[in-house]
Amino acid sequence: MRSRLGGSPLRAGFLALLIAGFGGAAHAEMAAEMRVASLDIAGLRETTSEAPGKQVIARVDLSEQKMRVYLGTELVHEFDVSTGRKGYGTPTGRYQVQWTHPKWYSRKYDMAPMPYSVFFHGGYAVHGTTAVSRLGRTASHGCVRLAPKNAKLFYQLVRASGNENTLVSIVR
Repeated sequence: MRSRLGGSPLRAGFLALLIAGFGGAAHAEMAAEMRVASLDIAGLRETTSEAPGKQVIARVDLSEQKMRVYLGTELVHEFDVSTGRKGYGTPTGRYQVQWTHPKWYSRKYDMAPMPYSVFFHGGYAVHGTTAVSRLGRTASHGCVRLAPKNAKLFYQLVRASGNENTLVSIVR
């Protein structure tokens, strides 16, 4: 038996379950009437978290080259960073995390590794670096660089709390 969704009964059941989680039984009944071109379950899993936790705030101070990470109102980490060197500014402002990737490579800068990337504004991200001796002073093309172990801690915190629950604030 195929559903009107153009997929298997399993896909229809998954969609109904997904919609039910966002609005109850009434919305689940409407799922059978919806038409869906495709459902990328892997992509959905990569861009969302299972259950949002406390708000994460990463405050990057460009003048100090420090990032302080708060979970709720509690300071949980303070890291040395490297931000944009002369000619490559790091954008100031408040940004919600857009997406994350554990092993990203920069297409713009010769496939430079960007482990534990947390993207917050277009191509700008908080990520790990192998140039740990440069931390504490400007050195990047605009991203916020961290020691790999610190990037992993921040990445895991963002993934646990959810992109929608994470704010990156960059100040001078």
